Amino acid sequence: MTDKKVDIVVIGAGLTGLTLAFYLEKAGKKVILLEKNERVGGVIHTEEEDGFVYEKGPNTGVISSEAIVQLFDDLKEKCELVTPKPQAKERWILKNGKWEPISSGLIQAITTPLFRWRDKVKILGEPWRKKGTNPDESLAELVKRRMGKSFLDYAVDPFISGIYAGDATKLITRYAMPKLYNLEQNYGSFVKGSIKKKKESKTALQKRVSREIFSAKGGLNKLISALEQSISDDAIFCGCQQIKVKKEELGFTTEFHSREGEQFRVSSSSVVTTFGGKGLLDILPFVQKKCLNPVANITYAKVVQVVLGYKKWNGKKINAFGGLVPSVEKRNILGVLFPGALFDGRNPEQGAILSVFVGGVKKPEMIEKSDDEIRSMVLDEISSTLESEDQPDLFKVFRYENAIPQYDITTKERYEAISQIENEFEGLFLSGNIKDGIGMADRVKQARELSDRLL
Repeated sequence: MTDKKVDIVVIGAGLTGLTLAFYLEKAGKKVILLEKNERVGGVIHTEEEDGFVYEKGPNTGVISSEAIVQLFDDLKEKCELVTPKPQAKERWILKNGKWEPISSGLIQAITTPLFRWRDKVKILGEPWRKKGTNPDESLAELVKRRMGKSFLDYAVDPFISGIYAGDATKLITRYAMPKLYNLEQNYGSFVKGSIKKKKESKTALQKRVSREIFSAKGGLNKLISALEQSISDDAIFCGCQQIKVKKEELGFTTEFHSREGEQFRVSSSSVVTTFGGKGLLDILPFVQKKCLNPVANITYAKVVQVVLGYKKWNGKKINAFGGLVPSVEKRNILGVLFPGALFDGRNPEQGAILSVFVGGVKKPEMIEKSDDEIRSMVLDEISSTLESEDQPDLFKVFRYENAIPQYDITTKERYEAISQIENEFEGLFLSGNIKDGIGMADRVKQARELSDRLL
């Protein structure tokens, strides 16, 4: 057995774990980063094949925090942030089989055919509506109360399908969409709050939080590679097995087997977990099961991602970020993204690449369908919505049983359990997308804030 001593053990080398280890090492801390899989990056994984560049996991992020801006600044020698081409920033919503553009502007909300007229009047009156008093109000309840049902059906429902693959009637606003919740609670209105926040003075870094879509030049793997290359070689262990943490009188001991079968025992003052809730019971045996259950039993959306590559695209002109499909349309897909329209170098010059999403909380059974069933179903949808009868030159199916955690009514209990555990075991931190948001910017922000706490 090989003994090591470090300041912090980080378990899970996804974006959260890599970012945390990067900033801790940068500040002079000795870190070990453990990953059970054979590669770092978690669900972020870019592939290149036959002239196509595609993502097997998240396709893009949103520049919604200072932390993500700062991270790309810190990695600028190894990784370049890219934002969509101007002509491809439009988003589509499917209504009655036809794609309609949607915008966040008030004028567009009034003129769009997506919403009923009585709800357009309701949107105009939003600044004068009373704020809610139920802290556990669902996103659907909040939106219907302030904006109307058609706004829920044709704006928020598809938006939630695109982000959470979830159900707006089950997601709790203050956890799933905290910025929206705070606009109402702090300013009394979404519209008034947005206007006032725009007028607030900002630092140079805050001004760069543009809320634009982003990727890395060449794919999100470039971000992962840049982080990996910036961390000491001897700090990262992939292919780890039998990871177990023991609480000692002072600090912790973490034992694991390397991919080569060598056994390690690592002493540290702190341990951070950055993966989902499912594996915590095995890795933290000293924590009572009843305390960990609210974290370990988190609900996840089951998602199937289908990548279609066309060397020559003969369908509808693609000049948008993507298209989202409202539940009320009763289709077999959640939505489709157009990576080649967003970023250069993703498909052959006259071709196209599509990322189609299927399943989610409302249709979990989709993950059980065969590749042939998925192919037939998706191509039928592409034919009817994007006017393409061609067979794709590239076809890939990726299934994710535990794709996206749902910030539903159990979230309060989960957050309380995490706080209780961290208070009881000083130096233990439970992080990752089990709390603080699921987006890439959320992951980086959480990691940066935690690194500051650990210094």
